[in-house]
Amino acid sequence: MRFFAGAGIIVLALLVWQYWFGESGWFAVRDFGREIAQEEQQTAALAERNRRLRAEVLALKEGHAAVEARARTDLGMVRRGETFYQVVEEDGRESERAGPGNQLLR
Repeated sequence: MRFFAGAGIIVLALLVWQYWFGESGWFAVRDFGREIAQEEQQTAALAERNRRLRAEVLALKEGHAAVEARARTDLGMVRRGETFYQVVEEDGRESERAGPGNQLLR
């Protein structure tokens, strides 16, 4: 009888260990839940990025205004006869309104 009681306790201990620490135990499930939450956040961020890129592609396909705006901000292009002013703050930094790629044209 003592043998069966000891064997039962050992089997019970193994089952409890498996429940908590096994490959599909409580801790593993908790970690998977955290990983799923992180993946869902990344998916949402990428979906928002894709939405913005789709809108930009559509705007570039639709008209010249978007192409012109892109050329002005990214390439620093200026129309003929237009005067470009670059605002420099007192500490020598360029103003945030100047935008990337803008250069003084002479």
